[in-house]
Amino acid sequence: MSTRDRMLGLTVVVLWGLNFLAIHAGLEHFPPLFFAALRFAIMAIPVILFVPRPNVPLKWFLLYGIGFGTIQFAFLFLAMDNGMPTGLASLVLQSSAPFTVLLCVVLLREKLSARQIIGITVAVGGMAIIGIDRAAHGATAAVLPVMLTLIAGLGWAFGNIGSRLARPDNALHMTLWMCVVPVLPLYALSLAVEGPRAGWDAMASVGSHSGLVALGGLAYVVLLGTIVGSGLWTYLMSRYPASKVAPFSLLVPIVGLTAAWAFLGETPTGWELIGGAVVILGCFAGLSAKRAAAAPDTPEEPEPVAQEGAAGVDRVVLQSRL
Repeated sequence: MSTRDRMLGLTVVVLWGLNFLAIHAGLEHFPPLFFAALRFAIMAIPVILFVPRPNVPLKWFLLYGIGFGTIQFAFLFLAMDNGMPTGLASLVLQSSAPFTVLLCVVLLREKLSARQIIGITVAVGGMAIIGIDRAAHGATAAVLPVMLTLIAGLGWAFGNIGSRLARPDNALHMTLWMCVVPVLPLYALSLAVEGPRAGWDAMASVGSHSGLVALGGLAYVVLLGTIVGSGLWTYLMSRYPASKVAPFSLLVPIVGLTAAWAFLGETPTGWELIGGAVVILGCFAGLSAKRAAAAPDTPEEPEPVAQEGAAGVDRVVLQSRL
């Protein structure tokens, strides 16, 4: 990978790590489910008008959109709104990686390598450390946001399965068109859970200080977190083997935790840091595939997006982000 593309990878890491701060800002003003619907609605309108629709099977496209878009963001935003620390959310969401591998085994009957089994076991152990530590400090109320975030990670994993089975010719176009799917389900959930007035009352007071900050967070999520971040990520994924690009995303929780500490005063406990390190180590060990080494600082020839790792999930585990 060239030095320039390494810098692009690190740029994506920073954009996605700071994305959790932007989500936090939005949730300070908007109800979580309404904010999630609003985030996708803003994306959906220009996508329908200007982006070519991907030619993929509808059922796999809907699985991608419902899993990655609806389930992931509904439960992630609910978790953060119910007390999930911003930095810790960026870490626990990494559970999508081992979830994806396990779903490929259960649903697609793919085989696990010994390295992947060890990696998943280590990652699950790290999640257990975090859950036990949260329970010790806050009983059930502290564990609930972690469980909601794990469900979000599972939703992302189902979205990965849909993305893999759809096999789009243009991954960015499908990522953008995915934004069309969650709008109505999320808004319906908002009406049912938050009430018909909650979101619109928040819109009516959007000129307040918290409202303007929330709009700034929304703009960041849409423009930098999604368009720029996903665009650069798709470029890298199309240019290099997935096993060379995917490990960059494991740095996202480091940026998320650091940013939450610097800007929000969130200080993770020692056991949470240990658990986080174990999770990242497990994800890296379980999802990295052995590839032939390329010449240093030399771009590789683009390869088909269907090329995958040992469990067939290299390409999709970290294809798109928040």
